Amino acid sequence: MALFEQSLGNIEGLNRPFYDRVADAAEKTAGSVLFDVRVDGDTWVQRMAAIGYGETGTAIIVMEKNGHLRCASINGDTALLVAELAAWNASPLREQARLDHCGTASILLAKLRRSGHFARL
Repeated sequence: MALFEQSLGNIEGLNRPFYDRVADAAEKTAGSVLFDVRVDGDTWVQRMAAIGYGETGTAIIVMEKNGHLRCASINGDTALLVAELAAWNASPLREQARLDHCGTASILLAKLRRSGHFARL
């Protein structure tokens, strides 16, 4: 867990891009980035990503509007939404532009909040 949190942090005061921090955490903890999406219309969160660990589970990372990152481990209750966003992320750019992922991302975030994750502070 410490390695995961350290990977998400900024190194020597440098503010690294969200995706770079997520990819670094995935690499150092033997996971894979499932998706990285913008969350449009939310007052607290601007980006959300998922790192998959096979049978072990999934970690969701959100970047708040103030730049802080928050993480949560999730269960199978949100698996379909995570799979849908992962499929969108893996599709060619032409398809990504044609398909809207925003609704799925908003539903996932709302579901996570209802289960106690990423409560608005």
